[in-house]
Amino acid sequence: MNDRRKEIREEINSARLRTILLDLLDIYSPSGKEEDVQLYLEDLFHREGFAVQRQAVEEDRYNLRITMGREEPGIYLVGHVDTVAAWDLEEFGPREEGDIVRGLGSADMKGGCAAMVEAFLALASVFTPEERPSVGLLLAVGEEENGDGSARFLEEHRPEWVVIGEPTSMAACFSHFGYLEAGFVTRGRRTHSSLPELGHNAVESMLRVLLHLGRDPLFKRKNSGIVYSIREMGSAQAGFVVPDRCESWIDLHLPPGADPSLIEESIRRRAASSSRFIPELNLEVDFNFSSRGFDLGTENAPADLLREIFERENLPLRFDSFRSHSDGNLFFQAGVNPVILGPGALETAHTPDEQTSMIEVEAAARIYAALCCGYSAIASKHP
Repeated sequence: MNDRRKEIREEINSARLRTILLDLLDIYSPSGKEEDVQLYLEDLFHREGFAVQRQAVEEDRYNLRITMGREEPGIYLVGHVDTVAAWDLEEFGPREEGDIVRGLGSADMKGGCAAMVEAFLALASVFTPEERPSVGLLLAVGEEENGDGSARFLEEHRPEWVVIGEPTSMAACFSHFGYLEAGFVTRGRRTHSSLPELGHNAVESMLRVLLHLGRDPLFKRKNSGIVYSIREMGSAQAGFVVPDRCESWIDLHLPPGADPSLIEESIRRRAASSSRFIPELNLEVDFNFSSRGFDLGTENAPADLLREIFERENLPLRFDSFRSHSDGNLFFQAGVNPVILGPGALETAHTPDEQTSMIEVEAAARIYAALCCGYSAIASKHP
């Protein structure tokens, strides 16, 4: 298949790719409401002659699984079609500024999805059905919430490798941070706001607890590597009174080697010690979700292929660790090797300024196609 590399590269259709991306961005698909975007993608693949399998996740929610080749794919391209909820329903769609495409999901991760779809279409155009490499494409739902789409896929399929198109600015991430979500609730005693000495202010207690946590060496990022972010805080609202309840959520992104259970234990101990200097403290601590990170190293077939592909594309190859949460940890826990590689910058994801560039999206499509082709060729020689 190596003698077809130039053909595959030239088959990437910039105009078609741009149309697919803009169409995807024009369909609002927050987690739980992905059906419209899945119907669009299903129709696109049907028109191109592909058989598309729906994997039911729950009523009106399903993954799309598309394969080619004669063998069970050893590698899948994986994209999630859901986004976070829109900041403004009037402005969630695409906005073009030269090469830059803005809009909800442009980086996370409809840019990656569009590139994966185009890579699949290009491979199908270059090869006859009998020649096509044995590769798969999974367009999953639910990544932005609990990963139920990928979990459903893993009930039936365990490929050796998956390439997940999360926004990495085209860095190849063979390592991945872990994740821990912590919830805190403080309770107080309500009284009129003009008489705070008669009550107990739950917000004040929460602030003091969080400051105490933040001073722990565990959260000194330069030393521990833990990324600690207070994501939300809210209190009971009942007019001019001292609030009697406050809730806060904290995200912790953990270095690949960190054990979430040990971090959880440390946080519980530190939080409990707050009672020494916060009178009448009533504190609950809960951990709703955790996943361990991983580090696969870069001495493996996909990493070697990426070195060759990036050199051919005249692009700098950067290996990195993916700092956010993704379905990558879920795949790894199931025994599948994930690499995270996609267009767009993570720092704009989930913000009103979310964006990607068509240059990166097109480069991603070429790289995905070449990687699938190269890996399938290696796998066929070493079954």
